[in-house]
Amino acid sequence: MIIKTMFCWKSLQLLSSKCHSFGLILRPSMCPLMRTTTTAVIDDRRRRLLHTTSITCHLMEFFDDSKNFGETEVKSGREWRKDELRIKSNTDLHKLWFVLYKERNMLKTMEEAAIDEYEPMPSPERIDKVEQSMKNLEEVVRERNKAYWELQVGEGTTGERPRVFRKDIFGRLRWIGCSEHLMPYKFNTKWRSLNAPGFGKDVIDFTRRLREKQMLQRKGQIWGTTLYVRNLLRRFPDIDIDYLQELYPDVNIKKEREHLDENIGKIRNYRFHSALYKSKQNKPLDH
Repeated sequence: MIIKTMFCWKSLQLLSSKCHSFGLILRPSMCPLMRTTTTAVIDDRRRRLLHTTSITCHLMEFFDDSKNFGETEVKSGREWRKDELRIKSNTDLHKLWFVLYKERNMLKTMEEAAIDEYEPMPSPERIDKVEQSMKNLEEVVRERNKAYWELQVGEGTTGERPRVFRKDIFGRLRWIGCSEHLMPYKFNTKWRSLNAPGFGKDVIDFTRRLREKQMLQRKGQIWGTTLYVRNLLRRFPDIDIDYLQELYPDVNIKKEREHLDENIGKIRNYRFHSALYKSKQNKPLDH
């Protein structure tokens, strides 16, 4: 059977060469053996080029393995180091990036699910490991890109998009990537005054209100820290002043300690707002 098949295949090749010499085209429909042979060869090539994995189209891909549900600890390895990533090819790094990206999405989903159920997430350090691995991978890719551009263009070129401080539509300074213009941005003053973002009466009013809000928030933070420092000084009179000043540089520790008795006497520790007590005191009693 094998000899017959080999003989037929050699005869088919000879017939094909003869047809080409006379300017004829041998079609697969003319010969059943040729039709089955070519189909088998094409199918074999398709199998080699096509690679598939298990198809999963459900939302459980965003959740951890069901075996880990209810566990207090999930075993995991360490993060990927830069030395290990430098020896991998660009294709492997590309694949690894999507694996880490998918793993991070899953862990973030499990974190939110644990918050909704008021339960601790098992092994939350896995998120830090994945994010550190992604950060190391980005740095390795940036190193390769920089080395390529220095080799092709010259030293001092990184190949990355340059960034400068520019105003956004709300007038806030942001670290924005540069883009190409017909005229350089700094020379086109007419366009900037009319069309550029971050200018105008409304933007100025918004910026003033935003700065006022940030200033009030900052003052509130300093006042809260001051009250906390006063409480520490009252509870621990022998506390180290220098160390406390390093922890809270926005508060004058020495001044607070000198006027501690005076400041504490002015503040009454109400459980609720003081206006509630004043309203109760002024309200007449019902007989």
